Amino acid sequence: MSERCLEIGLLLYPGAQLAAVHGLGDLFSVANRMAAGQERQGLPRLRVSHWQADESGCVRRVFGSPAQDEAPPQVVILPPCLDDDADQPLAACYRDWLREQHGAGVLLASVCVGAFALAEAGLLDGRTVTTHWALAAQMAARFPLVQVLPERMVIDDGDLITAGGLMAWTDLGLALVTRLLGPTIAAETARFLVVDLNRESQRHFSSFAPSLDHGDAAVLAVQHWLQGQAGAETSLTSMAARAGLGERTFLRRFRAATGMKPTEYCQQLRVSKARELLEFTRQSIEQVAWQVGYGDSGAFRKVFTRLVGVSPGDYRRRFGAAAR
Repeated sequence: MSERCLEIGLLLYPGAQLAAVHGLGDLFSVANRMAAGQERQGLPRLRVSHWQADESGCVRRVFGSPAQDEAPPQVVILPPCLDDDADQPLAACYRDWLREQHGAGVLLASVCVGAFALAEAGLLDGRTVTTHWALAAQMAARFPLVQVLPERMVIDDGDLITAGGLMAWTDLGLALVTRLLGPTIAAETARFLVVDLNRESQRHFSSFAPSLDHGDAAVLAVQHWLQGQAGAETSLTSMAARAGLGERTFLRRFRAATGMKPTEYCQQLRVSKARELLEFTRQSIEQVAWQVGYGDSGAFRKVFTRLVGVSPGDYRRRFGAAAR
């Protein structure tokens, strides 16, 4: 049986920091070594590739895979940039390519100024993101529909992950290892690299990783919409209408694509948002419940405890950064 590989593409846009590009490659190489040492069945091997626009404006794989392999990566990372002028827009070919990858279910991630490219591509509207603290005001002014939290090291928003400062590529890399290979491999990778896996400003990563590469474009469009609507009231009727499908057809296709009913999926999204609020704000449990769409805080507590394994109060005591 051939080895299962999961490809992580690094986008070499103009000015991309090569130290981060090569550092991420080394980090994922160490993670592969740690995973091999575990001898666990079913773990994929992380394969790194580099992507860059050619003279014709076509973004192509320039390193990491055979030339005849035209399959897209499962993850694309926009590295940081040492240029302090974030106003310089990314070339249209890169923006178009990013939209195309996101539309195909590829997980997109950025470090530092890389978030500006995602925003220019129109992928961050309605989202909560982070970037370098010195660029936060500039980003908020240029993209008013984007909520910028510069105090955060990493924000995992399901299909989009953003990391803060120039060296936050280590935090992003470990976040991806946590998601793709599990927390044990991530901890061993961090220990080998002598990197702190639990910096106080780093989010405790959610275990909910929605399936986005299922190939059902109608369902994927609803998933992208729901990600920005995690705290809003949504109904089966509105989701089916968003997909352009009848309700029964939508239910069948959504479950086939994601492995969940829409109600279960929405609960996971709401609890993920609640975990973020419990960690990084001092809002009461009742306020958190209301903000993520639960008018009944008792019902919220039951759902949260069932999905996370601890009550909202216990979760905050363990992981709440705002109270420290």
